[in-house]
Amino acid sequence: MNLKDSFLDYLAYERNYSPRTLRSYRDDLNFFEEFFRNLDDSLTWEHVDPDVIRQWMVHMMEQGHKETSVNRRLSALRSFYKFALKRHLLEKDPTHLLSGPKKKKPLPYFVREAEMERLLDEKNFSQDFDGVRDRLVLSMFYQTGVRLSELTGLDLGDVDLARMQIRVLGKRNKVRLIPFGTDLCQLIQQYLSLRSQIVKDDEQVSAFLITGRGVRASNNWVAEKVRFYLAQVTTLKKRSPHVLRHTFATVMLNHDADLESVKELLGHESLSTTEIYTHTTFEELKKVYKQAHPRA
Repeated sequence: MNLKDSFLDYLAYERNYSPRTLRSYRDDLNFFEEFFRNLDDSLTWEHVDPDVIRQWMVHMMEQGHKETSVNRRLSALRSFYKFALKRHLLEKDPTHLLSGPKKKKPLPYFVREAEMERLLDEKNFSQDFDGVRDRLVLSMFYQTGVRLSELTGLDLGDVDLARMQIRVLGKRNKVRLIPFGTDLCQLIQQYLSLRSQIVKDDEQVSAFLITGRGVRASNNWVAEKVRFYLAQVTTLKKRSPHVLRHTFATVMLNHDADLESVKELLGHESLSTTEIYTHTTFEELKKVYKQAHPRA
């Protein structure tokens, strides 16, 4: 019995893998064997070295295989060599210390600045409680970068109009202060004036953001509002409050805010979490370059 068959029997009878999983392992090993035989028909499983496996991974990437697919096949190869080494069928494991391609982090969705400015135009909203409140919801996300749960969790006492800042309770119960500008301050004042006509006693409803029924706005309620309004200005598949948080970060960096400051405003633990937005702004630069440079 050859090495491959011994390994597949082990998976079938000792590990009780399903027929579908076994087929996947067999296909992966056959795919690799075909590759190294084409490189050198004298090569065997025993004589494969790390460079051959690296060439195989590069070959897959050039063929258009995604990182997840390449890593899955590499994982199958690791299991095969680990089995062969443990059973003393081979003397070395060429996959040892090899790492597969890193999975690319998806770029965050964001709404373009011009689209947000058009959406937030006062003419698009009625001047009654519902209209002012809806405009405030969008503005809070866009101008402060708060998370959905942070916005719905705000109480009246968390909003300081004199200092123009809000106090939010973020992840791991970490409190942070977020400043806001004159435009948002005036909108909050307008909203609170209308809110007082709906809720007469603030001791009964401490929530900053409320629905027309005078109760604290829920996460689902706010998310639905955001989806409705974003659909009017963008064709993005994702139209969530988190997209507006991404938009806040992207706009800040596009207007020369430093990364550390944006990290603090967003409440990120690590700077690496915030760095994904630099890729977004770099994508914008590439688009501008391609549009503007005659040789691009």
